[in-house]
Amino acid sequence: MANKTLTLAGTAILSALVVVFDYSLKYSGLKITYPWLPRLKFDFTGVPILLSLHLFGFYSSAFTSAIAFLAIFARSGAFIGASMKALAEFSTAVGAALALKAFPKYRRITLPILGILLRCVVMFFATLLVFPLFYSQSFSQVLLISPLVAVFNVIQGSISTFGGLFLYEAVRKRLSPMFQDKQ
Repeated sequence: MANKTLTLAGTAILSALVVVFDYSLKYSGLKITYPWLPRLKFDFTGVPILLSLHLFGFYSSAFTSAIAFLAIFARSGAFIGASMKALAEFSTAVGAALALKAFPKYRRITLPILGILLRCVVMFFATLLVFPLFYSQSFSQVLLISPLVAVFNVIQGSISTFGGLFLYEAVRKRLSPMFQDKQ
């Protein structure tokens, strides 16, 4: 029971942190615009999502991704933008979860690689679908900007995966009795 309570409380806290990051970075003007595609912005909302994966498992990261969608949608009213951000962060978490399952001993290497790789692949196809339908860009224009979108996703995915991994390692060192079974 204590483990389920800890998971629920931890997931709720990290979900709240996603909301805090999104709102504070947006309203403080600290989101960094990607210079080649100003519609895309760098932020830290993926870090708590990946941290929830490390600490509490895949379902926690899926829930935290859903909260990211709801928070962005509630703040902006932009369903497509919120969906794309949540899909990007969720696909990063899925890739990272696959790496944790397949290569638990090599988490520091495989987790960022698979997380970022899956994010880039998923977002490539999502961009091919969404940009022509909702942003009035032709299919050929989307193909031309896809390398720029991929670079953005590599950078943002790196922020999320390395940030989540760094914080997990810090938390694990300080709360080692709680993570005896995770090592």
